[in-house]
Amino acid sequence: MKAYIFPGQGSQFVGMGKDLFHSSHLAKKKFKLSDDILGFKITKIMFEGPQEILKNTLYTQLAIYIYSVIKTKILNNFNPDMVAGHSLGEFSALASIGVFSFEEGLILVNKRAYMMQKICQSISGGMAVILGLEDHIIEEVCKKDKGIIVPANYNSPGQLVISGEKKALQRVCLSLKKKGAKKILILPVNGAFHSPIMSTVQKKLEKIIQKISFKNSKCPIYQNVNAQPVTKYHEIKKNLIEQLTSPVKWKQSIKNMIDDGAITFNEIGPGNILQGLMKKIYKNA
Repeated sequence: MKAYIFPGQGSQFVGMGKDLFHSSHLAKKKFKLSDDILGFKITKIMFEGPQEILKNTLYTQLAIYIYSVIKTKILNNFNPDMVAGHSLGEFSALASIGVFSFEEGLILVNKRAYMMQKICQSISGGMAVILGLEDHIIEEVCKKDKGIIVPANYNSPGQLVISGEKKALQRVCLSLKKKGAKKILILPVNGAFHSPIMSTVQKKLEKIIQKISFKNSKCPIYQNVNAQPVTKYHEIKKNLIEQLTSPVKWKQSIKNMIDDGAITFNEIGPGNILQGLMKKIYKNA
């Protein structure tokens, strides 16, 4: 069985999509449509940068979504047996299999990114990658801290991202270092994604999502919040709403896809950031 996976933030690069724009009439049409819908030239930011602008949450999420979905539109044989997307990538995955339209997804991602950017400016938060510790150790340390700090991304065996208030993040990172973490990397983001800090955004996004007409999925999508295959539109919608404050269960999703018969995994997006995680997950599947 053939699986397609879609990356989230971190996979962007200046120049992304430029080759698609010049080589495909359909791609060019979709890129221009994106500019028209958004009311500004996201394509200029994607194609020319600068990097400092592109890595801004507001533009990053739009750029990756646009690139990923357009890529599926121009593939000759895009007929997945199952799909999954990492955080933002879940929106790309859903649009690619027709749960909502490219245009509806673009508007949704635009509003999601804008609201996430706003909350990041008002609350001091951060994220860190913890390498070389068992999940339960990280979970316990986060739970004991008095601040807002939680596991955010279960990326692969031995790699878990935590998210929360900056002071809590500093305390927990120090504790985890003493517990034997091989490496701790503070991510270059100014927000605490997939944490309770995003609850205000979640409530606003829920109202927007409820207005969009979702369809049943053509194939199972393994969603971030529970790592389980879902096809019914009402379940997909519910899980998508919960995603903002829930951890991304990526390694669990991939393991379940393998157990359910996935043989090949095709990454659809700029770069190949998910392939590195795949190798680690495969070793422990």
